[in-house]
Amino acid sequence: MNEMTVGIVALIVLLLLFATGIELGFAMALVGFVGFAYLNGIPAAMNLLGRDVYDVITNYGYTVFPLFILMGQIGFNAGIAVRLYDSAHKFIGHIPGGLAMATVAGATGFKAICGSAAATAATFASVAIPEMDRFKYDRRLSTGIVATVGTLGCIIPPSVSLIIFGILTEQSIGQLFMAGMIPGLIIGAFFIGIIYGWAKIDPKIAPKSEPYPWKERIKTLPEIFWILIVFVIVVGGILAGYFTPSEAGAVGTFAVFLLAVVKRDMNFKKYVTSLREALRTAGMLLMLIAGSTVLGHFIAVTNIPQVAADWISSLPLNRYVVLTIICFAYLLGGSFIDDLAFMILATPIFYPAVLKLGFHPLLFGIVVMVVVMIGVVIPPVAICVFVVKNITKEPMGRIYAGVVPFLISLVIVWALLYIFPQLALWLPSVFFK
Repeated sequence: MNEMTVGIVALIVLLLLFATGIELGFAMALVGFVGFAYLNGIPAAMNLLGRDVYDVITNYGYTVFPLFILMGQIGFNAGIAVRLYDSAHKFIGHIPGGLAMATVAGATGFKAICGSAAATAATFASVAIPEMDRFKYDRRLSTGIVATVGTLGCIIPPSVSLIIFGILTEQSIGQLFMAGMIPGLIIGAFFIGIIYGWAKIDPKIAPKSEPYPWKERIKTLPEIFWILIVFVIVVGGILAGYFTPSEAGAVGTFAVFLLAVVKRDMNFKKYVTSLREALRTAGMLLMLIAGSTVLGHFIAVTNIPQVAADWISSLPLNRYVVLTIICFAYLLGGSFIDDLAFMILATPIFYPAVLKLGFHPLLFGIVVMVVVMIGVVIPPVAICVFVVKNITKEPMGRIYAGVVPFLISLVIVWALLYIFPQLALWLPSVFFK
């Protein structure tokens, strides 16, 4: 068999391995190792495997993952999300759908310290849904918004998904963070608009709570202020060139830890729990990257990325149609394996083709993030929906009845990025001249 045939067979075998339930990082490393050994011999494959895994584990740049993940876990275990939700509730809980809007506002604030969609969904499923139950909110709305709002973690800084994309494509993480800001805020605004419209059409779905006096509202403002300070330090430090992303992760983690200690929300048990959960998640991500690195070097030898780029760019179709086909490939792949894992696998293959088509790499990154946001709430691998289901014990059908309106808004923003690329490109052009 020639190199191209070997590569295609290897990818088919990889999909079959995914179906067996084997850990994704190990599956990619195994297929990459065996394929490389077939083409270049076992000694060369052993050298490739050892070098790639060692390079990933010892790469200073990859310390950004455990640091940002730890920052989010400390914020989660210290109850910062609870206080953000409480503040948003007191300000807007009295308007139609106000508690659901408070969930969007609180989750958007929580994204300043947590880049995990699943962690956000778990946090607000535990915090927001019981509160909405108390005010007789329909479970379709409460579970639907909590399952969907977690996806903001894919696009609003500091997003672990954007960091991974930046490393895979060698793009500036600071520019990717800026590129995700406006689309992320637009998505949040769409969520709030859908909630308000739904509550106005059917008031029974979201009864209003009593308005809080302004004195009570103002008392909660420091919670928002401190999170804003952390966000400015982390993202502003990267943009101003004071920190590398890894250094920003370290500074942000220390700032959140210090905030939790000062407020007496952090004890030794919570700290150990945060470390354990962060290490588990970071270990999984690093294994995914190590496995994809081994697989990527094997795929590069087969010339599949170059051939795919030439073939895709030569299709007699409008380039936006081709980009849409690529996006559907991400959605289809995410139907078999975790969307983040498929992004790691597919991006090195599709990225050269997208550049040949003339798309800006930052625009492609944000489009892919919106596609991943759609992927994490559509079956069968809908991690955010499963998190909400496991916590609330609500039937999947009822949760999806609430997810669909918000899912439509994600599709609309996806389309808007095609029509108005500057939604993603304007901020980076302002801050990175």
